[in-house]
Order: sequence, then C-alpha cells, then structure tokens
Amino acid sequence: MNERNTESVRLWRVHKTVHQMVHDRGYVVSQSELDLSLQDFLTKFGQNGMITETDPTNQLYVFFAEELSLGVKSIRDFVDKMSESNVFRGIIIHRQKMTPPANKVIEQLSHKFTLEKFEESELVVNITEHILVPKHQLMSDEEKKELLEKYHLKESQLPRILISDPVARYYGLKRGQVVKITRASETAGRYVTYRMAY
Repeated sequence: MNERNTESVRLWRVHKTVHQMVHDRGYVVSQSELDLSLQDFLTKFGQNGMITETDPTNQLYVFFAEELSLGVKSIRDFVDKMSESNVFRGIIIHRQKMTPPANKVIEQLSHKFTLEKFEESELVVNITEHILVPKHQLMSDEEKKELLEKYHLKESQLPRILISDPVARYYGLKRGQVVKITRASETAGRYVTYRMAY
C-alpha cells in the first residue's frame, strides 16, 4: 500500500470514528454516513482526503483542519463560520499539535463557544468499541437527580471521572454530568457504577 493510500485509509477511519462519536452524543447522523465504505469515502472526498464537514442542522460543526500545525487564523475562520450559522458548539480535528496561541484563543472563546479539539491520531480507533472499555451512558439531569435521591447522596459523594479522560472527551462530558458505567462481571453478570465528570 502506498503512502497516499495509507493516508486515505487513516482519514477514512478518523471520519468514521467522528461520525460515530457525534451519533453517540445524541446528534442526528444519517445511516449512510455511519456506514460509509472506504471506496465511497474516496469517491465523495477525493483521493487527497481533505474534508470539511459542516452540518448546521445538528447544531454542531465538525472541522477537519488541513494544516499540519493548526494556528490562530484557522481557529478564527472556523469560529466565524460557526457564528454566521448561529452554532456555538464545534469539534476541531487537527493533524498534529496545535500552536500555543491557538490553544489560548480556544480558551478565550470558551465563554461563548464550546470547542473541543482532537488530534487525528486519537480518532483512528473508536475507543468505546474496545473490549476493555465498559459501556458508558450519559444520564440526563432528571436521571441524575433520581440517582442522588435514591441513594441519599450528595454530588460530592459520587466517584469521579476526569473530563480529560479519553471516554469523557469522546462523549463531550461537562463538569457535573453523570455517566452510568456498565461492566461485565464474572460473579454478578453485570456491574453498574456511576461517575460524575470533574
């Protein structure tokens, strides 16, 4: 397999994982996008694999950066597109590390926009499909309230999951949200725990 084909396969896997991630967060993603084959991907996006995915109907923009090192100008261009469409949540997929000024711009914009960033290498494989990763399910505010009342708990008594945890990042968890984690157990069959994003 030549270098160009290897790059195309890698980008197809990233594209597929991103669509699964957005679907798992509750956004509407067409089945055709979830089932996109490598051949269809190459036909749709060309052999160079350069992708700009923007779908304002889901109120989320996914931006695939073409630059090797993502800088401030690209971030500002992306945010301008979001602003024009009245979308305040976005995911940036970049090839390599972002420049420090670009990271600073994202921090400065955090009061108005929710911008998440992923390096392509983090999305080549969907971590939630790995055999050692238990099923995580985001709980609604109502379910969280019922859980706390049922077990007579305060939020501070729940075990924590860091928002920097790879699975927490995959689901886009925010501080205070609770996930239900279901693990397989040899003795109990299924073992359920709850963790609050911190």
